[in-house]
This record gives sequence, structure tokens and C-alpha cells, in this order.
Amino acid sequence: MSTTLLDTAVVGAGAAGLMVGKRLAERGVRFELFDEHPRVGDSWRERYRSLRLFTPRPLLSLPGLRIDVGRFAYPTGAQMGDYLEQYAEQFRLPVRTSARVVELTRLANGRFRLELADGSEVLAGHVIVTTGAHRLPIVPAFASELDPSIRQLHSVEYRGREQFADGPVLVVGAANSGTDVALDAARAGHPVTLAGRHPGHVPVDIDTPISNLIGGIFVRYMRGITIDSARGRAMKAQELEHGVMLVRNKPADLERAGVVRVGRIDRVEAGRPLTEDGTVIDAATVVWCTGSRPDLGWIDIEGVVGVDGHPIEYRGLVSGCPGLAFVGMPFQYSVASSTLVGMDRDAEYVVEALGAAPADVPVGSSEIAA
Repeated sequence: MSTTLLDTAVVGAGAAGLMVGKRLAERGVRFELFDEHPRVGDSWRERYRSLRLFTPRPLLSLPGLRIDVGRFAYPTGAQMGDYLEQYAEQFRLPVRTSARVVELTRLANGRFRLELADGSEVLAGHVIVTTGAHRLPIVPAFASELDPSIRQLHSVEYRGREQFADGPVLVVGAANSGTDVALDAARAGHPVTLAGRHPGHVPVDIDTPISNLIGGIFVRYMRGITIDSARGRAMKAQELEHGVMLVRNKPADLERAGVVRVGRIDRVEAGRPLTEDGTVIDAATVVWCTGSRPDLGWIDIEGVVGVDGHPIEYRGLVSGCPGLAFVGMPFQYSVASSTLVGMDRDAEYVVEALGAAPADVPVGSSEIAA
């Protein structure tokens, strides 16, 4: 076993982690990023292949390096992953890959201790968690009552059309990922039913140059809606409960693809899913696009994670545990906090607020073989 001593440990080397890392590097802080994946950007490469981002390129790039996808283009998940890997290399950020943190505790002297899956440990004065908000699937309790012959998967696990069983597909949840999956299934020739309320949609086609420019204005506007205002606090509560409106997909797209819309699925009877009005839905595959939450079970510090699985923080800082912070959580400060547009401002605030390492924490980074 080995012990690494750091000023700051960053858990996660996705977009939020790299933004934090660049800020730390600019301040001269000795730090390291720990990511469970073999390569930087794998969290994006693991998403479903039809995924394309919504953010216009000028607002999509991380500080200091423009993503090269074309002026009005939107990258796929794989392209985003490659860009993040390039970013880490460009700025020589110290990323330790295949390094899963299995436990975070706080010692009596105020230091944080991170235990890695390989048995090694890290001691740090500060810890910034950037592992993302969408890691653990949320499915209704009655999902376990479905007939075992029905294939079930969650949008977090969905990769592509080959995962559908032969026959009709039911997609539960009609927001962005749900409509993406429904269109995938329809294009693969499956009869598709999409269940859930329509969350509203952006009225223009974002994949045109003029809408791309307008979208940039809209995203900047949303970045300005923060928890400092009553309106922002109200929007935060609504977003966490209901999700966001459709951005690229439109009801007309679903109609053209032959996707059948039904109400909410609220129970299972005789192994079959039923809508709230009692309609039985025939399905060989059910895809749950019913939300997800952070995976923070490895944090063993009281008062950090709420009963809903989300961190107890204000602007990313955990008041009950000084020195611990988060970046990349939904509505951490603004509507855009969990997006590439809002993360950097949050990263700057957190890094500035944490400041220098406490005097009783070793300064510098070294590895001690046990």
C-alpha cells in the first residue's frame, strides 16, 4: 500500500473535474485528479451512441481550448470524450486513471482520507467531488413486478439499438433521453410507446445556424438565473422535481416516427405495465428514463449527503464539513450549473473559497510506500 499526500484531491476527471484542475493549476496548488475510468473522457464515451449535446460550440469549450467540431455543430458523446482527453493532455493536468475512490473519511486532525480500490490511500487538506449528478438509476418500485420475459434497462445503461429485444418497446419518461431512446427504437423498426407527460420543448430547430446563435443567447440568459433570487430558487425546486424541457426533439418528430404517446405508467398488473387510466401496454423491452442521482455512497462523513442522495451544499461548499466541496451538481448556483456553461463559474468559486491548505495539513504532493 502507498500513501499520497496532497493539498487538494479532485474525485472525477470529467468536464467539471478538469475545470477544477485547471483552476487549481493556475493557483499553484499541488493536486491530483482521480478517475475510475481507464481513459479521461470515458464517462462520455459510455453514453448512448445517438447522443448529441445541445450547447453551442462557443459555450461548449472548456477554458483555454476550443472544441473542434465545426462552427455550428454539436458533438457526440464520443467526440466530447476525446476532447476532454485532449484537454487534460494540453494542460498537463495530473490525472490518475483507473483509480476508483471507494471511501472518503475525515481524520481527527482535519485531513481527508481517500481509500482507492487498489488499497492505496490519499491524504488531502481539501477534497472536491466532481463525479456528476447522473450515476445511479432511479426506477419505480413496481418495476420488479414486470414479467421476467420483459427486458428492462435504464437510460443510464442504454448504449444502442442492439439492446432492444424483438418486439414492441415501451419508453417510460418523455424528456430528452426518453425521446432520444424512443426515436432510436422507432428507427430500428420497433413499435414504440412513449409514456409520461410532455415537459415542453424549445420551439425552434437548434440544428440551424440562426438557432445555434439564438441558443447561445438563451443559454447565457439561463446562466444568469441563480439561487440568489426567489425566481431562481423556485426554478431549482421545479428542475429537481420535473427535469428540463425537450431541446432538440419535438412532438412532431415523435409523431412522424410513429411513436405512440400515453400517460404515466403507475402500476404493474399480471406482469404488464399499466397507464394511470388502466391501459395495458404491450412491451418486449421497457426502458426506464425516469431519472438518476449521484453515486455518493462512498462518502462516509456525517452531514454531507441528504436522504435524497444529493449533497447538502450551498454553491458547492459543504458547511457541515469545511474543506469538502462539489462541482457539477444540478442548480448548484444557476440553471446551468450541471452544464458546461455553468460549471466553470462554480469551479472558480469553489477553488477560491477553499483557499490555501490548512497549516496542519502537509503541503505538497509525495508518495510514501508502506
